[in-house]
Amino acid sequence: MTPVAIDAFYARLAARNPEPRSELDYVDPFTLLVAVVLSAQATDVGVNKATRTLFAVAPTPAAMLGLGESGLKEHIKTIGLFNTKAKNVIELCRRLVELHGGEVPRDREALEALPGVGRKTANVVLNIAFGEPTIAVDTHIFRLGNRTGLAPGKTPAEVERVLEQVTPDRWKRHAHHWLILHGRYICKARKPDCPICPVADLCEYGAKTV
Repeated sequence: MTPVAIDAFYARLAARNPEPRSELDYVDPFTLLVAVVLSAQATDVGVNKATRTLFAVAPTPAAMLGLGESGLKEHIKTIGLFNTKAKNVIELCRRLVELHGGEVPRDREALEALPGVGRKTANVVLNIAFGEPTIAVDTHIFRLGNRTGLAPGKTPAEVERVLEQVTPDRWKRHAHHWLILHGRYICKARKPDCPICPVADLCEYGAKTV
């Protein structure tokens, strides 16, 4: 995809949704971090159902530690991999309290040192909570980058690197959300909805649906 086409690609997504937001419910960097950790291999809708009661009783790292692993499991047992996630979240909270004064660090290295936090999760937190122009590559963005020709790559890291290179600076702040929402609702995995796609003429996918 040419630089002109890439700019137009983002411009059209931006015109449809000028101020995109995460579909995960959160109130601050801590609740966002926990929600993103819980969302691995789970739907945002499912995570939101669980965190609605969880964040009401444990809105801080200290309060989450007070629940303990068993107490946390009771709130998130409807989410996939809840045993591992409960263990990670409790240890994550312990480190936030002991190493960061109960605050979520605005630093990639410090974030990725937390249990259950990889590069994608760190990118999401840096982008949404702190306004950093990071682009987190999930399954939707990985698929979209390759399918459309926007950012081809064999791994999420490659797609992220290409997106960083080709995305104009003026679009980087919201690029993550525009791409993930487009992949989630239009450029879907099994059957992309090409007839209603606002960037279909820019897309290089050779098997467009009709």
